[in-house]
Formats: sequence, structure tokens, C-alpha cells
Amino acid sequence: MKFMTFNTQHCLNYITRTIDFDVMAEAILACGADVVGLNEMRGLGTDAEYTAQVETLASLTGMRYFYFAKAIDVSGKGPYGNGLLSKKPILKAETIMIPDPVIKGKGRRYETRCLLKAEIEGGITVFVTHMGLNPEERQNAVETVIDHMAEKKCVLMGDFNMEPSDPILFPIYDAMQDTATAFDSVKLSFPSDVPLVKIDYIFVSRDGNILSADIPAIVASDHRPHVAEVFFS
Repeated sequence: MKFMTFNTQHCLNYITRTIDFDVMAEAILACGADVVGLNEMRGLGTDAEYTAQVETLASLTGMRYFYFAKAIDVSGKGPYGNGLLSKKPILKAETIMIPDPVIKGKGRRYETRCLLKAEIEGGITVFVTHMGLNPEERQNAVETVIDHMAEKKCVLMGDFNMEPSDPILFPIYDAMQDTATAFDSVKLSFPSDVPLVKIDYIFVSRDGNILSADIPAIVASDHRPHVAEVFFS
């Protein structure tokens, strides 16, 4: 199966700075993924700008199965969080909240985050998350992932807001395989026009055979998508 993670910045076209579902759908279709994890997605709210974006992309890409995991309500009117698109049936899905740090640093921006967990037909467990900007937020996110992780046929993907050398990531490296090991050269994901860092990831459980991985040079959102093809025995 081919997996894709994509931070869409609420489907904001990086070039035109307008909401552009077509360009996001084109990026997804160009990658040919079977399962797509989405970050920074809006849900249907009372604010007119908050529409069912995951459902819209499902319709435009022909991916019949989808799920939206709300992390926050912006100004109490706009659901915001992670999404999942799948060509195969989603048998079960849930939203797991990531605990906020108990102690917060002054002058920093904090945002409640969540972990989307879904069971896909074929016995595959998929996690999609968007980790916080502060190390204490990311620490809580990693601990939440480890607490809920499946040992077999498991995929974890999303925007982690940290580079590969960050020690906070080490528990995930210990438990899973980083599909970036299959890159044919150094691949960076942000910003999409001239990427300077890699902060987007796809990890798979130890029973997964990583066939290929890439960060294609697609400029749709502010992040480039990350894809990986994996065979589970």
C-alpha cells in the first residue's frame, strides 16, 4: 500500500494564498496514495470559512472513505484538526486527545493537538498527528503515540514540527521504522517552494517492508507531501 502525509494548511494554495481544493486534490492524485493523512484541516462549523474540507477532498479524489479528527474549535466556531482519506474501508476511527503541557512557558504559542487513530481493512492501524511547536507539547505527543501504538501493521504519519535529529523522536525510532531510510537522496519538506527542513514523517512497524519513499517536489500547500510504499507480511 502507498501512504501519504500532507499538511494542507487548511487547503491554502501556497502561491495564490486562496483556499484551493482543486490544487490539493491534484497533489493527492499525483502521488497515487491508497491512504492519505492530512494535517491542518477545517471541519464544518458555524463560521462560513469552516467547511467539511476532508469530505470535499474525498469527493474530488474519488477516495470513498474519510474521517475528520477535531483538535480544537477556532474561536469556538471553527473545527480544526487532522483528516484521513482511504481507498479501502475505514473499519473504525477515533480521535485521541494529546494532553496539554501542565507548565507552559511565557510568551509561547500553545495549541491543543490530537491523534487520529483508524483501523483500515486488511488489519492496518493508521495514526495521523500534527505535533506542537514547543518541545513539551511534542514530548506529550510522542508519549501518546507510544501508549496507543500497534505492534504490527501500523503506520504513523504527520507533521511532527521537529527535525530527524531531535531526541524527542528517539522513542519512535526505537519502536518503528522511518520510511525516509528509503530515500534515494536527502529530502526536505518545508517550505514547499525552497525546502530547508524535514519535519514531515511516515513511520511503519517493524513487520513492514519499505519498498520506496519520496518527498516529491510539489508546491501546493506550504509543505511538500511525503509518500511511502509499504508491504506488510
